[in-house]
Amino acid sequence: RFVPERMVPFSFPLSKCALWDPVPMGDVVGSHITYYRNPKLSMMEKTLRLAYRHAKQNEKKLFSCFLLGTLAVNEDGEGITLTIDRFDPGREV
Repeated sequence: RFVPERMVPFSFPLSKCALWDPVPMGDVVGSHITYYRNPKLSMMEKTLRLAYRHAKQNEKKLFSCFLLGTLAVNEDGEGITLTIDRFDPGREV
């Protein structure tokens, strides 16, 4: 869960039966995608042009859409690459 200006811990939904002791143990550990890896963003030109055209034609100042792609760890294991290759304008409802 993302909250502007700060990171917050995530939690699991409540259940009738617990398979482990929920009491925290040890130090707090931060988990962020860029902490151990160098991110790289790659986007198809066609996808970017389609999203831009949709934004220009939209009458509203703000609108929702989806950019879909794949996330892969580089061969050297030192970085990650996010490749965005699809644009979905979504639905109004």
